[in-house]
Amino acid sequence: MNASNPIKVDVWSDIACPWCFIGKRKFEAAAAGFEGEVEVEYHSFELSPDTPVDFEGNEVEFLATHKGIAPEQAKSMLDNVIGIASSVGLSYDFDAMHHTNTVKAHQLLHYAKAHGIQLPMTERLLSAYFEQGRHLGRLDVLADIAAEIGLDRDDVVRSLEADEYLSDVRADQAQAVEYGINGVPFFVFEGKYGVSGAQDPTVFRNVLDTVAAELAGEPADQADPSEEAVTR
Repeated sequence: MNASNPIKVDVWSDIACPWCFIGKRKFEAAAAGFEGEVEVEYHSFELSPDTPVDFEGNEVEFLATHKGIAPEQAKSMLDNVIGIASSVGLSYDFDAMHHTNTVKAHQLLHYAKAHGIQLPMTERLLSAYFEQGRHLGRLDVLADIAAEIGLDRDDVVRSLEADEYLSDVRADQAQAVEYGINGVPFFVFEGKYGVSGAQDPTVFRNVLDTVAAELAGEPADQADPSEEAVTR
């Protein structure tokens, strides 16, 4: 595939979604072995927009309440997620996590995109939330993280306090509704193929190969991506 024509992949995700970080790693594994170039852009999706900034309780309590299940079942589910995260090199720490509202974090992602560093910011925020126990509902914490990757801390505070990129967050969410996205992560390849969930890297790789062949006007070597996870 011509290097001047990367495959565009739009990803809807939420900072508070454990599967989004896992899916990011699995997609990256697929892209690493792909011969062509891939351009990735992240889009905002709030799984639980009514969550308060300072949620009173731990992740087990949140999950049990949110899904209407027993705490023991919630703990078992989280333990399973920890194991899957570990298999892709992530170290989740649900005991240290501060469950919070993510709308300000999403605004920061748009701020970072405007400054050309959305991908590093996405990585930093997901790691800060799931691995480092940082409170991403607080402006001072978000501003600190922004400064750590070279952004102007004072300007980030100004932007977040003014809700400068809130309309961009809402636009992403509106686009998700148009696409029929009701869960994340959700990957859209060249506006044509959608992959739902933290799929195996082979699923992502098959779609990349198929799209690359289509863009080049050639028959795809891989099977048509018609798995249950993939939609047109």
